[in-house]
Amino acid sequence: MTIELKVPESGESIQEVQILKWLKSEGDDVQEDEDVVELETDKASMDLAAPANCTLQKILKQEGEIVSVGEVIALFEEGGGKAKPAAKAAKAEKNDKKKKAEEPKAAAAPAAPAPAAGSGDIQATPSGRRELLKHGLSASDVAPSGKTVRREDVEKYVQSIASRPTGGSETRSESEMEEVVPMSLIRRRIASKLVEAQQKAALLTTFNQVDMSYVMDLRKRHGESFQKRYGVKLGFMSFFTKALIDALKAHPELNAEIRDETNIVYRNYFHIGIAVGSGKGLVVPVLKFAERMSFAEIEQAIQEFAGRAKNSQLKPEDLAGGTFTVSNGGVYGSMLSTPIVNPPQSGVLGMHAIEERPVAVNGQVVIRPMMYLALTYDHRIVDGREAVTFLKRIKEAIEEPSRMLIEA
Repeated sequence: MTIELKVPESGESIQEVQILKWLKSEGDDVQEDEDVVELETDKASMDLAAPANCTLQKILKQEGEIVSVGEVIALFEEGGGKAKPAAKAAKAEKNDKKKKAEEPKAAAAPAAPAPAAGSGDIQATPSGRRELLKHGLSASDVAPSGKTVRREDVEKYVQSIASRPTGGSETRSESEMEEVVPMSLIRRRIASKLVEAQQKAALLTTFNQVDMSYVMDLRKRHGESFQKRYGVKLGFMSFFTKALIDALKAHPELNAEIRDETNIVYRNYFHIGIAVGSGKGLVVPVLKFAERMSFAEIEQAIQEFAGRAKNSQLKPEDLAGGTFTVSNGGVYGSMLSTPIVNPPQSGVLGMHAIEERPVAVNGQVVIRPMMYLALTYDHRIVDGREAVTFLKRIKEAIEEPSRMLIEA
């Protein structure tokens, strides 16, 4: 009995997914609930498991292809996990080709591998693409040992070129030295959101600077015991999250959104988005009900999000529902920037690198670890006075965290 593997629904806003990586090949036996393919939505990655104990009979959609929700991407054969003759033959042929490709070439002037038929559709692994770019080659120049061009395939091709008799030179045009890579769904989503923010919101940015001495001293004095107790470092983000919630309570318009162009929705909860970098771009997982979280819970959640983002394991629900966003460009060395609001939110806080600078304190010039802060806000809902006092309140909370304990 043939079983169809369909793209499942992953949320109301998700209509397309991209085939990121097949974890199994045609002819492979798989167990029920065993992951067979990795998909990527415009928000996160997810794995799709086998529906039963069966054999992967036919892959209908290849890696890199974009498919719609509900579309069939593979066929399975149920019953004992036995592959059909056609699937077995295809797998055997693939293995034979791979063995032949791995056989050592003759030492005397080996011929370069000829491009495979339909080379225009050949895909390359990330390491393969880097090696191609390094040598100014395209995927169609190299015969892959499998479905994709790998780094080893490129190295073999380059070695074969180097061993050819000299006497002629190849000239390559600029177009032949370019690499066209389809934009991932996550990158497309990021681009769409940024353009939407610029087109629909009245964005303005205000700046301030904060003395990090007090927080750095707290981390120095309590960091070791904090890590021993909770298994995570005491970072800056927990301090800023606490200070941010304090400021949002005082200025609720920055935790609100404009809905249907005529209504302002004020939220009495705080879902704080924390921007983290991943291999595929910036993603913003959300700390739900951050006002209920302790310093340790905030740091643990951020550490978990960062690890899952790095391994493409964030789920769509991890990225949904944010009411305000924090972006820390300082971890990459940024001195000053103007972050962009994530619609439909009304504000985003940008943190930057900490640098020792001369500042005036009680009439004396002293050297202090200073950080620039940037608040970008939607001027349709937030006035300039509120934005400036909001950022000033964050500054005061960071420079004297004890104020938050007594709600001063």
